[in-house]
Amino acid sequence: MTVALMWEARAAAGRGEELLSWARAQELPARPARRETFRAPQDRVLVITWWDAPYDADLPELPEPADGLVTRAVHRWRFESLEDA
Repeated sequence: MTVALMWEARAAAGRGEELLSWARAQELPARPARRETFRAPQDRVLVITWWDAPYDADLPELPEPADGLVTRAVHRWRFESLEDA
């Protein structure tokens, strides 16, 4: 089974590039099958990691950024892959 973990944060005003750099620099204790980083308007950063694991597996996730770097708590979602495209 493939599980995708999504991590999304919105940077504090004027700190979008800093948040993007911070997210890219985060090392996970295990290597996912795949990892992609995205950005969107309003200084949002999204990181998706794919894991070959059961849906409820204990998987490493990116941490919360330091206070002041984001405008709100990080949003996190977990998805199960249903098919390959």
